[in-house]
Amino acid sequence: MTTMMVAGVVVALIGMASCGSKSNNDAVEQMVETTEIEEVQPTPQVYHAAFLPTENTPDFVDAAEASVNAVVHIKTTIVRKTTTYNDFFGAFLEHLYGIPGQTQNNTMVAYGSGVVLSPDGYIVTNNHVVEGADAVEVTFNNKVIREATIVGTDPTSDLALIKVEGSDLDYLVFGDSDKVKVGEWVLAVGNPFNLTSTVTAGIVSAKARDISILGEGSNVESFIQTDAAVNRGNSGGALVNTRGELIGINAAIASHTGSYEGYSFAIPSNIVRKVVDDLLMYGETQRAYIGVSPKEMNAQLAEQAGMKDIKGVYVAGVTHNGAAEKAGIQQGDVLTRINGNDVNTVTQLLESVRQYRPGDEVKIQLVRNGHTENYKVRLLNESGSIEMVKRGESFYNSTFGLVLQPISQKDMKALGINGGLRIVEIRQGAFQGAGVEGFIITAVAGKSVASKTDLENALAGNRSRKTYIEGIYPNGMRMTFEYYN
Repeated sequence: MTTMMVAGVVVALIGMASCGSKSNNDAVEQMVETTEIEEVQPTPQVYHAAFLPTENTPDFVDAAEASVNAVVHIKTTIVRKTTTYNDFFGAFLEHLYGIPGQTQNNTMVAYGSGVVLSPDGYIVTNNHVVEGADAVEVTFNNKVIREATIVGTDPTSDLALIKVEGSDLDYLVFGDSDKVKVGEWVLAVGNPFNLTSTVTAGIVSAKARDISILGEGSNVESFIQTDAAVNRGNSGGALVNTRGELIGINAAIASHTGSYEGYSFAIPSNIVRKVVDDLLMYGETQRAYIGVSPKEMNAQLAEQAGMKDIKGVYVAGVTHNGAAEKAGIQQGDVLTRINGNDVNTVTQLLESVRQYRPGDEVKIQLVRNGHTENYKVRLLNESGSIEMVKRGESFYNSTFGLVLQPISQKDMKALGINGGLRIVEIRQGAFQGAGVEGFIITAVAGKSVASKTDLENALAGNRSRKTYIEGIYPNGMRMTFEYYN
């Protein structure tokens, strides 16, 4: 501080000296001598922060150029039908009395983003972007607009696959989300606030985040958390690394206002790739189960398992005849790795399993009584088999004499149900002449049915000669039938 004051005085005095007398010059010389004495004192050392930009700072230009043309704007149109009381029983009233139901359409428009995955026009987005849509319109970065069809949806992971006609389209390639590191630079690419492709940058703040937004029945609550700015309209857009590889699909933000406040969340690319492949091959997501009741580790459980470190996932129980039990995994084991990847939270365990299908074999490393052991586990579906389920495949049930078909996601939404089997043909038996063509069976013997396997299990578990069949007609009228063996 002394040196700065002296220097200031020197400057001021020099300015005065330019028009002063000889006595003033003497004063200046005396002050300069004082200044020289003070300048020999040690000056403070300057320290540079370790995080200041260096020559190795990531360059986002190439990644951005590779991404913007592969990220599209999605506009969905939803026609909501409001009906009078008459329309609730419309089919019956029109048949009996010739009174058609009265309807009034209410059109809603929603917006989001999507990522092109192939040169022929397959695009992945969030399920909530296209859910219930009657029309889907895709706008590319070059302002070309194309109509899209919905190939398949998976509400449990909030993913959907749509398709436009095209060739030689720009697209992104998948990166390995398991290898993404906390602190790694990433870009979020999308169409916030209806703007054209917008790029924001940030770092990976955390992995395997469970933010409980997808509701019950979902085991995909394992998001990549980032601080790259994401806003409304970014849903379904790309999260890419500095190499331009797709490592996630942006799905949500943490906000009190509805706009970005610091954190956003993306579905890991390894889950995205698996769901997309399932929808392409089967029309439905194939969900694999390991068959354990997992529990977060703590110091007490680690001590109980003979472990020095608190890591892994505690097995609080195993499912009877499930994949884990069949492989030899026991209650009290601590699962530490799956196919070479560490699992230290329940969310990480579920994310790892979700990347596989029923019938796939995974290598499990666990700790039992302080000793590390390795097992091979063949994953099963929810029904305990390795059977794959294909959407829309009709099948014949000899017990009822019916040809049935699983209903679509669109029908589920329209009717407000979680699944069901539509009667498409009556071949023989008690249902002939009962007027149940098109009727959707939702439960048999008190158990929900949405697939061939569900129906077979419900019938096998019924010990009574009387079977209750619950369901709904396409016009919304619910009905219960009694079937006698």
